[in-house]
Amino acid sequence: MYQSANLLASNYLPDYFSKTIALADVYTQLNGMSDYLNSDIWFVDNEGSLLASAKSGDVSYAPSRIENFDPAESGGSTYLTGDYHGYFNSEMITVIAPVTENFSTHGYLLVHKPYSQITDAHSVLMRNTYIVILIIYVLSFIILLGVHFLIYRPLVKITNAAKQYASGNLDVVIPVNTQDEIGYLSASLNYMSSQLKDMEDYQKKFVANVSHDFRSPLTSIKGYVEAMADGTIPPEMQGKYLNIILFETERLTDLTRDLLTLNEFDTKDLLLDKTDFDIHEVIRNTAASFEGTCTAKKISIELLLATRTLYVHADQHKIQQVLYNLLDNAIKFSNPESTITIETTPRGDKVYTSVKDYGIGIPKSSINKIWERFYKSDLSRGKDKKGTGLGLSIVKEIIQAHNENINVISTEGVGTEFIFSLPLTKK
Repeated sequence: MYQSANLLASNYLPDYFSKTIALADVYTQLNGMSDYLNSDIWFVDNEGSLLASAKSGDVSYAPSRIENFDPAESGGSTYLTGDYHGYFNSEMITVIAPVTENFSTHGYLLVHKPYSQITDAHSVLMRNTYIVILIIYVLSFIILLGVHFLIYRPLVKITNAAKQYASGNLDVVIPVNTQDEIGYLSASLNYMSSQLKDMEDYQKKFVANVSHDFRSPLTSIKGYVEAMADGTIPPEMQGKYLNIILFETERLTDLTRDLLTLNEFDTKDLLLDKTDFDIHEVIRNTAASFEGTCTAKKISIELLLATRTLYVHADQHKIQQVLYNLLDNAIKFSNPESTITIETTPRGDKVYTSVKDYGIGIPKSSINKIWERFYKSDLSRGKDKKGTGLGLSIVKEIIQAHNENINVISTEGVGTEFIFSLPLTKK
């Protein structure tokens, strides 16, 4: 209010005394300011005589002359309070601004505003300020609660779970299922603990299986050797039991060899000696090595090879091991007087090799388990005691080391087919 009064008094009203503007123009300016400030405005000369006025409605008139007018009565203050010499019926705030022209004071501008308007405006401002502060407080509290429940508490749960994992307790599940970064971290840790637990269980089963498969032949060997040593088995019968000992020794040799092979994959030290070779030749040689076994079981091997020679780029020795294990597995599970077919099919830049038997098949519940080390179904154990349970694990490791795929199709009581891919030699 004080700034507005001084602005009008110093920039516009001096033109009235220099005769630049008319009194009507002064009234226009005063009315505009009165409406803007919602105040009564008086324009007086040095003696207090009224030159022009504008009212806001608080009084119905402005005095023609202010009695005992003293422009310096406010002292060092920028405003006066009160009824201003009794001209108003309520307490007012009055601002007096001098009107100067050529360094001489020719009049004054008085602006009167009801004190209640100031206090009301102040009350509204303070009320709005309190409301804003309250809103900020409530929002801050809500944000704090959100941080506590959405970030702090889940992080505490994650931290506690991590400590449990570090101490070896992998059964702890983090109960955080939110769809955000915290939830993603919790899901990742839960998955990690599940994988570690599966690995721990696998290691226990692995040790148990190795112990079992070593203990059984060693027990047989020890028993027969002790029996021969103490004379329980007469010399004329020892040849029979020496053959059994030889058989069990071969089992231990096979098991040890397979474990060493798998260890090469586990330690990532397997080096593939890739060359270009005729896959058909390897298939024929591998099939020929089973001629005696197939004759004994009256099983025939049928080769359905592509008409053209197929050269593949792979480790010949390892692929021969794959074919050997698959054929050995097929013979074990084939019925007497049945047929095993080996077929090659070139497609694009790959050749697909199929080994198919018409035997007992694999139960549906076991399809995903056959690649596990030492996994044997009850039928497998009962049908063939010589197997180590590592053959198919080795097959999958070799094929994956070549960055290729192997799949199995089996129907219980009908038969099983293994299909793996190899890259054709680039011409």
